[in-house]
Amino acid sequence: MLRFSRKSGKEPVNMAVELHPLTLSRAAAETSKLPTLAAIAATVAVLYIARDVFLPLAIAILLTFALAPVVSRLRRAGCPRSVAVIGTVTMAFLFLSAFGVMVALQISEVARDVPRYQSNIVEKVRSLKEAGSDSQILDRLSRVMERISVELSRPEKDVAVSPATAPEPKPLLVEIFSPQRPIEILMSVINPLLGPLATAGLVIVVVIFMLFEREDLRDRFIRLVGYGDLHRTTEALQDAGARVGQYLLMQLVVNITYGVPLAIGLWFLGIPNALLWGMLAIMLRFVPYIGPVIAAALPLFLAFAAAPGWSLVVLTLGLFIALELLSNNVVEPLLYGSRTGLSPLAIIVAAIFWAWLWGPVGLVLSTPLTVCLVVLGRHVRQFEFLEILLGNEPVLNPKERLYQRLLAGDPDEATDNAEEMLEEMYLVEFYDTVAIPALLLAETDRMRGALTEEQGARVAESAGTLVANLEEIAVEEEDKDKDKSEDPDRDTDEKENDYELPPGEGRSVLCLGGRSALDDVTAMMLLQVLRVQGADVNYFSHEALRPQKIKELPTEGRHAIVLTVLDRESMRHAKFLVRRLKRLAPGARVGIVLWQDVDEHEAGKFLVEETQADFVVSAITDAIREALSTEPPQPFKSAHPGSAGRAAVRGSAHGG
Repeated sequence: MLRFSRKSGKEPVNMAVELHPLTLSRAAAETSKLPTLAAIAATVAVLYIARDVFLPLAIAILLTFALAPVVSRLRRAGCPRSVAVIGTVTMAFLFLSAFGVMVALQISEVARDVPRYQSNIVEKVRSLKEAGSDSQILDRLSRVMERISVELSRPEKDVAVSPATAPEPKPLLVEIFSPQRPIEILMSVINPLLGPLATAGLVIVVVIFMLFEREDLRDRFIRLVGYGDLHRTTEALQDAGARVGQYLLMQLVVNITYGVPLAIGLWFLGIPNALLWGMLAIMLRFVPYIGPVIAAALPLFLAFAAAPGWSLVVLTLGLFIALELLSNNVVEPLLYGSRTGLSPLAIIVAAIFWAWLWGPVGLVLSTPLTVCLVVLGRHVRQFEFLEILLGNEPVLNPKERLYQRLLAGDPDEATDNAEEMLEEMYLVEFYDTVAIPALLLAETDRMRGALTEEQGARVAESAGTLVANLEEIAVEEEDKDKDKSEDPDRDTDEKENDYELPPGEGRSVLCLGGRSALDDVTAMMLLQVLRVQGADVNYFSHEALRPQKIKELPTEGRHAIVLTVLDRESMRHAKFLVRRLKRLAPGARVGIVLWQDVDEHEAGKFLVEETQADFVVSAITDAIREALSTEPPQPFKSAHPGSAGRAAVRGSAHGG
C-alpha cells in the first residue's frame, strides 16, 4: 500500500511507502536465498578444485574428533598434555600402519594364489553352461558377444586397386630398450609412495597440532563465527564433537564385532586368507550401504573359485547373511546410544556426493562430514535447510502431518500414523492434541480462503474415514475400562492416563455437528470418547439441525446435548440452535464445544450468558466432563414472557 503526503508551500513533497509485511518477508527470503546458494556453489567448487589440500585437512579434523576423548581421559588421569597427545597419536597411527601392512601382505598373497583357481572357475562356468543348455541362454549370449567382437575387429572391405594406387606398406615400429640403473629402479618404486606418505605425514602433524591447540582453536572459531551468541556456538561445537566422535567410536566397535567373527567363520569354512576378508570388512563397513556389499563380494568370489562344488558358496553366503542380521538387529541397537541424526536417504545422497567430490576417501568420510553439516544447519539459521534436507527429525509436527495426509486424501496413511501414536497415548489424548488441532488448521485455511470447497470436502471425508478406522481401538479401550472397573487392582494398560474422566454409565448424550462437515467430524470424535466412558451416545450431522429437520432429533430422555463448532464466527448461529434445543429438551444440559481458546474465565462466562448454554468449553476433556455431569440444566430465559412458563411446564412433565 502506498501513502502520499503533500505539504503546502515550498516544502518538499514527502512520500511514505508502506508495504505489506508478507511482501517484505517474501522479498527478504528471496534476497537471503541467493547469497546462500552462491556461497554453497562457491564452497563446492573450492572443495573440488583444492581437494588435495582439503582432503588431508578433513581427515585430520575427523581423527581429532575421534582421539579428543582419549586425550581428555588421559589428562584427567594425570598425564601431561604432551604425553597424552603424542602417546595417543602414536598409538593410533601405529595401529593404522600395522593394519595397512597386514592388508597389503594378504592382498599380495591372494594375487599369487589366484592362478591356482583357474581350473575351478572354468569347471563351474562349464557346468552352468550345461545346466542352461535347454534354454540355450548362455550359448546365445556367447554367440552375440563373439559377433560383436568380430565386427569390431573386422578390417574395412577390400576394394580393387591398381598397383599405382596401392597404399604404401606401413613402417615397422622398433623400440630400443636400455638397461635401467639401480637409482632409476629405486626412484620408480619410491615415487608412487611419496604422495601417500606425504599425505599421512601431513595428517599426523595437523592432528597433533589440533590436539595441542584444541582450546585455542575453539576460542578462535567462536570469535570468528559466533562471538555474538556464545551459547549457540558452544552448543554447536559440543554437539558436533559428541555426534562425530561417538559415531566413529561406535562404528569402529560395530565393525570389529562384525569383522572378527567373520574372519573366524571364514577360517572354519576353509576360505583362503580369512584374516584379509575380516580386516577389509572392518574397513569397508565405514562406507554406508555399499561397503558391506563389497566386503561380501570378494570372499564369495573366492569361495566360487577355490572349491569345486557349490556348498562353500552357499555356506559363505549364509555366514554373511547371519552376521548382517545379528549386527543390524542386535549389536547396533545396543551400542548406538544416540543416532547420527541423518535420514537413510541423506546417507545415500551424501555418499554419492562425497564420492564424486573426493573419490573413495570421500566415500568413507561421507557420514561424519554430513553429520557436521547437519549440526551446522541445526545451530546456524542460514544453513537451517541442511537439517531439513539431511536430518532425521520430523519437520512437521503431528497435527501438521495429519492435516497434510487429510488434505491429500490419504486416510490410510493417516490411520497408520494414528495407530503408531495410539501405542503411547489414549484415544482422547490423540483427539485432543493431534486430530482436533489438525481440523483447526483446515478451518483456519478455509476461513482465509486457502482451502477450496473441494479440498474441504476431501479433508472432512478423509477425517471421517480416520475416525471410523479408529473405532476398533475405541472398542478395545472401552473393554479395558470395563475390566478395570470390575477389578480396580488389575493393570490393563502400561500407558499413563493423564486424562481422568468420569464414568458415563446411565448417561444419555446427543452429539451434534455445528455448521459444517468438519464440525461433524469433531462430533464423531466426541461420540467415540463418550462411548469409551460407557455413555449411551448418538450422533447427527449439521444437516439435521436445519429448521425443517431439527424437531425430528431424538431428544427425549437425553441428559446432555453437545453442539461442536470449529469456527468462532459460528457462535451466533449456535446461539439460536441452543435456544431451539432447550425448547425441545428442557431437561437436558445443552452445551457448546468451541474448539478455540476460551480458557479465560471471563470469556467463557460471557459466552455462556450470551448463548444461554449450560456450558461453553474448548477442550474435549471439559466437554466430556460437562456432558456426563449430573448438574441440572439452567432455566431458559426466553424473550417472550409466556414461553418461559411453557418451557417450565414441559420441563416438569419431562422430569415426571
